[in-house]
Amino acid sequence: MAGLFDKQADLYLDGRPTYPARWYSMLADHTLHHSLAWDVGTGNGQAALGVAEHYEQVIGTDVSEAQLKHSLTHPRVRYFHTPLSMSDDEIISLIGGENSVDLVTVAQAVHWFDLPKFYSLVARLLRKPGGLLAVWCYNDAVVSPAFDSAFKRFHDSTLPFWHPNVQFIFEGYKRLPFPFESVGLGSEGKPLELDIPKEMSFDGFLKMISSWSAVVTAKEQGVDLLSQSVIEELETVWGGSKLVRSVIYKAFMLAGKVKL
Repeated sequence: MAGLFDKQADLYLDGRPTYPARWYSMLADHTLHHSLAWDVGTGNGQAALGVAEHYEQVIGTDVSEAQLKHSLTHPRVRYFHTPLSMSDDEIISLIGGENSVDLVTVAQAVHWFDLPKFYSLVARLLRKPGGLLAVWCYNDAVVSPAFDSAFKRFHDSTLPFWHPNVQFIFEGYKRLPFPFESVGLGSEGKPLELDIPKEMSFDGFLKMISSWSAVVTAKEQGVDLLSQSVIEELETVWGGSKLVRSVIYKAFMLAGKVKL
């Protein structure tokens, strides 16, 4: 979905939750080598930086040049724009060749991909044995009973404006095809359930939901889902714009190796 997130790229860096460091340690423990990792749909590079703590070299790629302009720098991370026009062979050459990658990660993005094409590419790139593909998403935020109730009403108002592929997220990747051998970190039909804790103010939370593609799409169609009255209702049950609260994002992971 090239271009879908370009307009709100500047909001992603501030508004999105940070994936826990232990996730990357957990994934690194399941790869035999730690030379090269590929973070696909890298966006601003948040996951790429986490992976870089465990791998000698990380390549982050994205179809969106706008997202890559906000990428976070790290001495072991390199970013590349990979337009949809690039062939599989060109991508394989860019990343490092067949049977060269120890870990492939996709954070909050694989549901947008042409899955058969992507999985075929991953199977060629992953080191065998020992290479690992891990994909994950988050789909809900838990704050307090009062806020959660008001937030559900807002979320329900966004439903007509989401792309159909987002249904995979709403279902917690339970129906996402994933033809890889399980390593105990979620498998096809049975994703691993995880929590992402984050301390944030209402202003930070508002930035996050403002970056939703459904909110942007609705606005382009003349519908303001985050009207002043909606914002005021959410802010009131939060407890004020500057109050910092504990938020738990509900996340889901699938990880596996190429079936030999």
